Amino acid sequence: MPPYQPSADWQFEVPTTGTKRLPPAARYVESLTHQGYGFEAAIADLVDNSIDAGARNVVVSFLRDEDRLVSLLVIDDGRGMDDAALDTAMTVGGRQNYDDGALGHFGAGLKAASLSHADSLTVISRTKRSPSTGRRWLTARAQADFTCDIVDPGYCQDLVDRYDGLIEWQGTIVRWDSVRAFDTVTTGQADRYLNDAIEKLETQLGLYLHRFLAREDFNIDIVVEDVRTKEELDHRGVEPIDPFGYRVPGRAGFPRTYTALVQGVGEVALTAHIWPPKSPLVSYRGIGPLAERQGFYIYRNDRLVQAGGWNSTRSPEGHLALARVVVELPSEPNDVFALTVKKDGVTVTPAFARGLEQAVDGEGQAFGTYVQEAAATYREAARRATEPQRKAVLPAGKGMDPKLRRTLRDELPELEGEDPIAFRWDTLPSDVFFELDREQREVRLNKEYRQLLNGGRRGGLNDAPVVKSMLYLMVNEIFQKERVRAVHTDNVALWNSVLVTAARCELER
Repeated sequence: MPPYQPSADWQFEVPTTGTKRLPPAARYVESLTHQGYGFEAAIADLVDNSIDAGARNVVVSFLRDEDRLVSLLVIDDGRGMDDAALDTAMTVGGRQNYDDGALGHFGAGLKAASLSHADSLTVISRTKRSPSTGRRWLTARAQADFTCDIVDPGYCQDLVDRYDGLIEWQGTIVRWDSVRAFDTVTTGQADRYLNDAIEKLETQLGLYLHRFLAREDFNIDIVVEDVRTKEELDHRGVEPIDPFGYRVPGRAGFPRTYTALVQGVGEVALTAHIWPPKSPLVSYRGIGPLAERQGFYIYRNDRLVQAGGWNSTRSPEGHLALARVVVELPSEPNDVFALTVKKDGVTVTPAFARGLEQAVDGEGQAFGTYVQEAAATYREAARRATEPQRKAVLPAGKGMDPKLRRTLRDELPELEGEDPIAFRWDTLPSDVFFELDREQREVRLNKEYRQLLNGGRRGGLNDAPVVKSMLYLMVNEIFQKERVRAVHTDNVALWNSVLVTAARCELER
């Protein structure tokens, strides 16, 4: 090419003389720790990897040593990785080729999500044809020179064996140590922190992965494990939270599908829903402020990547609280929709807004008509007489089946900022069926009657749901009182007398 000649005219092309490879400095790892990942979003990103690996079961385990939280594990029974695959997974930006249906996108999720919250990331994996292998990133060392540790093979196998009920022939364990949030938990606050953290994690995973959780062959469990005894101190199965899981739509004729012709993509389907007004369901009220949950629900390969928001096409308004629209991202790469690294939102170009303005349904009705009908439904409900309101209750906590807790939250408003009511089995006198510990906010059940209530089966943390739910409804008001009156004490004595007699009658049969 001829040598560059300076000119007074504007140069429309920037002249170059060659290329030079500039790999990232080791300090680039530091930027991964400041990606703004929320704790729950980071765990969800790890579960995405498990799904991509074909896992049927995923367990998120908080490891506890007495009152101290020491580690967090995400364990799955997916395909696993051999040495070469694990090296690629632990390389920043290492994954470059994803299947069309994969949830992974940038090749940075494992590292960015983990190092945003932990100073040590260990990944141990095995496949059907290769032994257990492991790698570890320490943030300080990675920032210095990208050095990644090779984990001792004996330890790798020991950790896999620890979870042999889940990992039989193949699987992966992601281990976080020196978790910064754990180090801030003060003495005596571990229970409260865990309950709050697990509730938020249940909501995040239940919402963003609800389509996967609705399948019969995929499960996520959250457990709290004693690091020394391996005893499960808490165990909750994550239930799907369908943001469109109403029983009857808020307006006849919905949901309705509109088609937007978007330049650079083609036809984009918009499935518009109108929620029933004043719905108490967790999938409506329990996933965040209603003003933030109206708008577009965008999915990529069945994974929810944006839960609400109008993407600058309009501003959120109170009377649009019932409006939610499903958008499925096109499988082909395009320049209109761009997914954020954290997979918690989508940016769009003006082409989408222009397509939205022209979107119509099968009868030629404009998308703007849907917005008007959603607002009208909200306003009409606001003018109606106030419906009966159920009294707010203390939340249900440890010892209650997750499905039962979900139903209780759907049916009853909860008092905010209050510790939950927990249930546990204990040794009590034979003439006592249950007792209340108001200081610990616990209902203690007489374990003498445990097998009877479980039909002779071995009990579990969330067993006897019928009895526990009835007691929860009966004693909730007592736990709310600052002082227990004589009538409440008498009621507890009455309930104990009846329940003990009923249990003995059952034993005699």
